[in-house]
Amino acid sequence: MRKFWVGATVAIGLAMCCVALLVVGTYTVAANLAGGRAVGLAQGAVPAQYKALVQRWGTLCDAINPALLAAQMYQESGWDPTAQSHAEAQGIAQFIPGTWATHGIDGDGDGDRDVWDPADAIPSAASYDCELAGYVKDVPGDPTANMLAAYNAGAYRVIQSGGVPAISETQNYVKTITTLAKSFEAPVSRVPASRQAAGAIYYAQEKLGTPYLWGGNGTPGQGGRFDCSGLTKAAYASVGIDLPRVANDQYNAGSHPARDELMPGDLVFFSDDLADSRAIRHVGVYVGGGYMINAPYTGSVIRFDKIDTPDYFGATRVTEDGAKALPRRNAA
Repeated sequence: MRKFWVGATVAIGLAMCCVALLVVGTYTVAANLAGGRAVGLAQGAVPAQYKALVQRWGTLCDAINPALLAAQMYQESGWDPTAQSHAEAQGIAQFIPGTWATHGIDGDGDGDRDVWDPADAIPSAASYDCELAGYVKDVPGDPTANMLAAYNAGAYRVIQSGGVPAISETQNYVKTITTLAKSFEAPVSRVPASRQAAGAIYYAQEKLGTPYLWGGNGTPGQGGRFDCSGLTKAAYASVGIDLPRVANDQYNAGSHPARDELMPGDLVFFSDDLADSRAIRHVGVYVGGGYMINAPYTGSVIRFDKIDTPDYFGATRVTEDGAKALPRRNAA
């Protein structure tokens, strides 16, 4: 990995001397940062129409928090209130009819319990989580992990096992949701840089000057051309991290640094709706000094552009675990 740090730093420094990028200094800072705990909801991570519900019901009991509840809704349905699975799971929270009949609540107090209404379904999901947490409250270990394990395998299995049972599906579910929750948290202190960030930059800067292609994944049949999210996906694939294909799903591949905490390798996102991450329409790879490498639009080439524009949405510090936790509903 050392060769990526050196290679990316030198290449970017040469290519961008005219804009005085301080990539070496930024990498030095990145190497010395300690991880921080993030709390609350990241800006725009939850669609605006559901944010108040998630914030309110995400504090229903100690085993959950708004970011964890958001992660469950995103994992279950991608915030789609009309979602229906082959197993007859319904709505934004994907309740099956039998579970809804027992655990659905009238979250908005309008006199009915409607699985298709997020104002009922999101509160019901939080209520069900807390019911499960109550069932396993005396089990040793982390209460949130035990609650999630009970959601996946049943409370009896958690009680019988004295914690998260040794079932790979259940263990993976617990890890997926707790990891994905980090992508909905608003960091209150700096988060560690991705170890693969420099390699992703190195890949992207090697593509400078390549013509843009809508839907481009860089394949030989496409002449090695990319669109914006195709480039970022390929850049991180070059260092062993598999991102989803579309930009608004890539946003959930890690924690979200503030503008003044950006480091080379962070993905930077742009949207016409700064209150909704699902409306993100563009992504680039941050290289330092207020610039990114990106594939802008038809008729352009992969190039350096400034990130400080009115449609700047935010950034993601990609991690391998974060990428693995993402659903692949929109994969291409």
